[in-house]
This record gives sequence, C-alpha cells and structure tokens, in this order.
Amino acid sequence: MVDLLLTLPRIVLAGVSSGVGKTTLTAALIAHLRRRGMRVQPFKVGPDYIDPSHLGVAADRPCYPLDSWMMSPDRMLDVFCRAAASAEIAVIEGMMGLYDGEQSTRDVGSTAQVARLLKAPVVLIIDASAMARSAAAVVLGFQQFDPAVRIAGVLANRVGGAGHALLLQEAIETATGVPFLGYFRHLPDNQVPERHLGLVPAAERAISAEQLAALGQQFGQTCDANTLLALARDAPPLEISSLDAFPAQEATGERVRIALAQDEAFNFYYPDTLDLLRLAGAELVPFSPLHDTQLPERIGGIYIGGGFPEEYAQRLSENGSMRAAIAHSIQQGMPCYAECGGLMYLCRSIRTASGEEMPMVGALASQSIMGADGGHPGGLVIGYREATALRDTLLTRQGEVVRGHEFHYSRLDAPPTPEEAAYELKGRGQVEGFAQGNLLATYVHLSFSGFPPAAHRFVAAARRWLSR
Repeated sequence: MVDLLLTLPRIVLAGVSSGVGKTTLTAALIAHLRRRGMRVQPFKVGPDYIDPSHLGVAADRPCYPLDSWMMSPDRMLDVFCRAAASAEIAVIEGMMGLYDGEQSTRDVGSTAQVARLLKAPVVLIIDASAMARSAAAVVLGFQQFDPAVRIAGVLANRVGGAGHALLLQEAIETATGVPFLGYFRHLPDNQVPERHLGLVPAAERAISAEQLAALGQQFGQTCDANTLLALARDAPPLEISSLDAFPAQEATGERVRIALAQDEAFNFYYPDTLDLLRLAGAELVPFSPLHDTQLPERIGGIYIGGGFPEEYAQRLSENGSMRAAIAHSIQQGMPCYAECGGLMYLCRSIRTASGEEMPMVGALASQSIMGADGGHPGGLVIGYREATALRDTLLTRQGEVVRGHEFHYSRLDAPPTPEEAAYELKGRGQVEGFAQGNLLATYVHLSFSGFPPAAHRFVAAARRWLSR
C-alpha cells in the first residue's frame, strides 16, 4: 500500500434528478476544456455504461465509474487516482439526483457521498424550463439537506434565453449565496437519441465532432468556465492509499489471450474491469459477434459483456458461423463469462418485442424474451444486487459475496433452478445466473474493482484451459 497526495483539480456536475441534462452539460464542459488544450479525465458516478461512452468520446479517453457501493471507498479512490494520473482536470458526472443512492434513507453510492470522498465541489444542474424564483427554493433545499456537501455553483438547462437566465440568477444568488454559473438553451432532442435503457451508446451513435464543437462553443458563450475552473482548482489535496489489486497473487508467464466481444451489440464494459484483467495477465482481443465469422485464434477465454443484442437480433442470428464457433468453444470447456446482453446471446433464442424468434448460440436452454408475453407484463428490471455464490464458478467461490447491478427489459422463459444457479440474491428470495463448468452467464453486471479476485480467476482459468 502506497500513500499518495493528489492535488488534481476536480469538479462534480450533479443533477437535482435524472433527465435534467447532466450528460449534455458534462460533455459540453469537457469539449470546452479540450478546446482550451486541457487533458480531461471523465468519470461517471454509479453503475452506468451508456452515458460514460459519450463522455469518453468527448474527452478522447475512457470514462471510469465511481461507485461507492459496488466498490469500497478506498478502491474507488484508487480507481480515481490511477485513471486521472495523466490528466490536468477530472470532470465527474453524477447519477440521478445528487442524494440518490443505494437506499432512500442513506446516501451510500450517491453522488453526494462520492463528492465528499473526493473533497470535490459540486455544481448543481437544474431544469429551469418552467420556473424562475422557484429555482431558488430547489437549490436552497439541496444546499441545506447536507451541509457537508459543498454546492459551489448552479448551472441551468433548458433556459428560454438571457432574460430568463437573469431571473434565475437573481433568485438563486439572493436566496442561497450560491453563484449562478450559466445556462444552456433548449437543445435539439436528436443530438443523442434515446431508447428503452436511456441514451443510445456511443458505439452505435457517438456525438459527432461537429456536435461536440458546438456544445463546447455554447458552454463558453453562456457559462462561466473561468469561475468553474477556479472552483475545481480550489479542491483540497486528497490523501489516497493506493491498493494492490492482487495482494496475495501474482500473474506469471505469457499473457493469456481472452476474446472480448466488442461491437454495436456488445459494448458495456467498465474500463477498470478491463484494466484489472490486463493486470492479471490477460491480452484482451476484440472480436465482433456481428461482423466476424470466427473467434480470434489462440484464445483461452471469452468475455461477452452487456449491450443491446435485441436491437441486432436478426444480424446476430444470421451470423451462424460465429454462433457455432462460440457454442463449440463452450462445449470444449473454454472459460466464458457473459453478462446481461451476453447471457441473452448465449440463450437458445431471443424473442423480440414484435414476437419474432431469432436463434442464438444455444449454450443455455432458455429463451430471452423482450416485452410482455403470456400474462407476464415485462418491464424494466433495475437496481443494485448483492449476490452470494451458491457454488464455485469461473469468478467466485461458494459463499463469497459480490456486488453488482441489473439493468434490462428482457426475461427468461426458463430461469435458472437452484441446482444450476450461480447466485442467491440478498433480500429478493431468488436465484440468478447459470454456472456450468467454465461457463458463467448472468444478468448481474459485476464491478471487478469491487471484487478483484474475479479478474485473477478468469485469467487463471483461461491459462489452465490453454495448457491442457
């Protein structure tokens, strides 16, 4: 363990709720800072893959998660320190509302807790489209709710114009003393399109260079970037103890090639999880279940993350050569880890919302069903999950507890039985995931930073399989 003193400027952009424009304004700030020639490291609070993909495009470097529930505060700070080491400023986008976290009665996992741990000033983003003086009441409530959180400024989104902005500034600064740092007007809704799980990921439709330039220019015109920079630079030094991810284990030998599904259909990966796999000795080899016909050569494992396979079900189904290659590798015992969209792809088929059935890999006997069907209403499944391993799996040992989250609209026609399930979910009275030899397929997205042994075990299993 190494003690570090981090003096990096940093700022948190938090919302009063979801849907107020956090990602748009955060991307605009990043674009503006890059126009000034600054190296910006983006972060996103909470268990999110989609918004970070756009922030990563804006910053031209991966956006890392900061989740103080799925990983310990010390580990979260270590992720922050390592990712931001080569940057000149860290810009952190919050999740949901400032105080929303794992539970409604405490702030664990919330943007507020992360801001306190980072000793970072908070800029509160409000949707001012239908208010004037009432905006002051909103800001005052957030300011007084937890005095330990430093709300250092306010940005307003969906503002009618300069006159409306002046009314907001007078009301907010008079009632709270918090400086009004600027505003954004109404933006076209199609800049980043949405679908059932939120924004469309950048792997499918990224913000264009022209859009980023326009966002950065608008930020400079209607927002006080100089004051915001001064606030970020005023953040006090952070004392951080850098952690050894594998304190009792050491990666040895040649790097093990692990195939990583990465295309429009599968792109939900945490950068720190991929970093830990590399640290454990993996060489991650991207491949596309959509476009490639065969798996990469000389691999010892397969990692299929989340995404939107339902949006590409026909094309995935038509790529029979790839489906057969993955099925054969799993039958041969090759280690394979599949999360959410990856689980759906490994099922015998996906039934789309329109009722079409598309054959998939068939490594699992279940069918993945989108939307309502047969008396089942369907709908969004979302939330943090604490899972106890029911048996030894590719990543866990029986009795170990891991933390992750679920975020999907699909369900299985044949959920796992207790005899084949990977996990028991705490407080939900149900089992989850399939554990079959070297195959682990689950709806739960894990943060390997919250459980680093998973990375080491995955790589070790791949190495053993190759050495057979």
